[in-house]
Amino acid sequence: MARRPDNPRPGLLVIDKPQGLTSHDVVSRVRRLAHTRKVGHGGTLDPMATGVLVIGIGKATKLLTWVSGHSKEYRATIRLGVATNTDDAEGIVTAAPGCESLSAADLESALASLRGDIMQVPSTVSAIKVNGKRAYALARAGEDVELAARPVRISRLEVLAPPRPAWCILDEPDPETAPDRAVPPGRVRVVDVDVVVECSSGTYVRALARDAGEALGVGAHLTALRRTRVGDVPLEAAMTLGELSAAVEAATAEGESDAEPILPLVPLGDAARTMFPSLHLSESEAGAFAHGQAPRRSRGELAQWVSEVGYCPQNAPEEEASPIAAVAPDGTVLGLLRIDAARLRTVLVF
Repeated sequence: MARRPDNPRPGLLVIDKPQGLTSHDVVSRVRRLAHTRKVGHGGTLDPMATGVLVIGIGKATKLLTWVSGHSKEYRATIRLGVATNTDDAEGIVTAAPGCESLSAADLESALASLRGDIMQVPSTVSAIKVNGKRAYALARAGEDVELAARPVRISRLEVLAPPRPAWCILDEPDPETAPDRAVPPGRVRVVDVDVVVECSSGTYVRALARDAGEALGVGAHLTALRRTRVGDVPLEAAMTLGELSAAVEAATAEGESDAEPILPLVPLGDAARTMFPSLHLSESEAGAFAHGQAPRRSRGELAQWVSEVGYCPQNAPEEEASPIAAVAPDGTVLGLLRIDAARLRTVLVF
């Protein structure tokens, strides 16, 4: 018997997002394939960007809060010598001083200032809300948008290959989309730099490009961005939308015609067990947890479990403790717990 559209089989999909689609476009396509609206994503990618996009279906959408909070890795190309209003290649050119040459020492100096724990001003054309409205909507409406700097962590920012001198061709500006562009058309000498970035959630890689260009005094923007990892999920685990469609069609064809579409999901329990450390419950504890009651452990028992699994409750004093998968005696993951003031508390019941 087919599942109801409002009660789909839960799990995660890892999609290799193509260029040109928004993250919401991908969600919409998965909704059609899964025959349900209970679909979400864990971390927005710009239309220009490609790579790992984690999709949650059904109850697995509840895991996306923690997916989006994981660290991420990117491969990017920074073009030095031309700045745009979006800090990427899809924006309008705002300055083009060019970059005739670039020493290794100057490049390293610019990148070094962007490593570690920094305060970053997000790109003006971003999805951050300002007084209830998206920053990009305000910017496109011609309003001045000022976003506050926020803390991010850049754990790795390295050059992958020798910088490449190139020419950037500036076309005649479109009077409708760029009526005020003061940069004339023509050829501008630029330098392209391929980098790898490992960073915390909330980091704008195009803002790193912008800030590197400002540090060098030549302006910069991204011409390519590919997300290669989210948490422990690598790009190798991702499938394209075409591969997903083919897999669903092949798997569903083997079942009944009115059956729920069969997606190649990472089951909800497996995903939770992979993302979080496991705490095994007794039969009675499992029964109580199904009704939201957290199991009881003494301080000594919790300390021993923390030591055995290498659990790190939180990265900073002000952060909420990271989740723990509550596992029944038969191996079923029942939901999520956390340690709060030396006590176990229920976060989520699946």
